Amino acid sequence: MTIDTAQDLPVGPRRSIELDSDEALRLLGSVSFGRIVFTRHALPTVRPVNHVLDNGDIVIRTHEGAALTARAGQADGQGVVVAYEADAIDPDTHLGWSVVVTGYAHLVTDAEELARYQALLTPWVHRTMDYAVRIRPDLITGVRLTADVTGARPTADDESGGA
Repeated sequence: MTIDTAQDLPVGPRRSIELDSDEALRLLGSVSFGRIVFTRHALPTVRPVNHVLDNGDIVIRTHEGAALTARAGQADGQGVVVAYEADAIDPDTHLGWSVVVTGYAHLVTDAEELARYQALLTPWVHRTMDYAVRIRPDLITGVRLTADVTGARPTADDESGGA
């Protein structure tokens, strides 16, 4: 593996500022792309998906053969535990925000709701997406990555460097 050093990385400290859940959900609703994390064969699986935020719930569309469709369909009344992550990080400055939601995912079974989500959310790929999965957030966390204009050295909590 080689590292492309042609582009200089920005210099200077950054701050990681915790977001409250309302601001985190507002930011999540401002983008249409995220990553869903769920368990498949007892291992974590990550899939990029597009979403819509509906009354605080995250809704994605899926298809019959998708692993998430099967997992959410087999879940008991509580649903299946998932995590959902979305962000907007500038590739040059590494500034922006990241939000992670953990909650329970359920298949949308009401025909009217399903039709509404099919109208609201257009799949990226040319594939029949007859299912929708709703994620009800239980835990919402987020950080905003900003330039540290104070010049203070970052603490371990301020450096998010991918961990």
